[in-house]
Amino acid sequence: MSATSAPRARRHPEWIRARMPSGEGYRRTRAIVAESGIATVCEEARCPNLGECWAHGTATFMLMGDTCTRNCGFCAVSHGRPKPLDPLEPERLATAVERLGLAHVVITSVDRDDLADFGSSHFAAAARAVRERVPSCRIEVLTPDFQGRRESAREVASAPIEVYNHNLETVPRLYKRARAGARYERSLDVLRVARETRVGLLVKAGLMLGLGEEESEVLAVLRDLRQVGCDVLTLGQYLQPTRDHLPVERYLHPDEFRSLGEAARTLGFRHVESGPLVRSSYHAWSHVPET
Repeated sequence: MSATSAPRARRHPEWIRARMPSGEGYRRTRAIVAESGIATVCEEARCPNLGECWAHGTATFMLMGDTCTRNCGFCAVSHGRPKPLDPLEPERLATAVERLGLAHVVITSVDRDDLADFGSSHFAAAARAVRERVPSCRIEVLTPDFQGRRESAREVASAPIEVYNHNLETVPRLYKRARAGARYERSLDVLRVARETRVGLLVKAGLMLGLGEEESEVLAVLRDLRQVGCDVLTLGQYLQPTRDHLPVERYLHPDEFRSLGEAARTLGFRHVESGPLVRSSYHAWSHVPET
């Protein structure tokens, strides 16, 4: 699974195919999202599943603007100096969730290293606003690492959410290259804190593959995730957003994703999504059992 095992990939293989967005559900979701004024990671990160998810009336909302304070080598979200927080954003998010009639919403954000609490209070406020407006909606958050501030992770984990997600993205060896400003142990600790904060809270993480990692490294990360109590795992293929981003070192065959998914289930993960086009929010509604 390393860059040395095969020539660097230049073209998408036949199994990397995403449908073009279309349909009434997609158009309705797009209109409501645009009216809300809140960015979606679906658009900003150029998710290949945008058409499928929006056609089903689901979206992953991105809080705190569309400008990140970090500049990770894999990410298509713009970086620079963000605008001040909008105190009305949580309520606008809740209104959009209500209008879309969502049963499960995913709330994420850019990194906001410019804020004293790194944005944790804004996450919590958004969760409370959605819960108040749409009590039956299941809420999943996908947070940054809050620069290792455990109080921030606890604040979000204590909010009215069902799933706490924080992605490790890649193996420790590739962090310096792919995740500038992040640390592997710090990201693991975010998940550990979430698990320790609330009994019954589902803890989730994800990896993107194809950056030059070895299979043994991936399996070691999966074991680390289980040790900190991670319940749900997503594994997907890294796709280069632009030529200015990190190249794809290798495209994993769907059979490899199936094998890794089976290995993860053997390790005890409660739910696993593993495939070339899987992203953090892929089939997110299926991770939480009906109550």
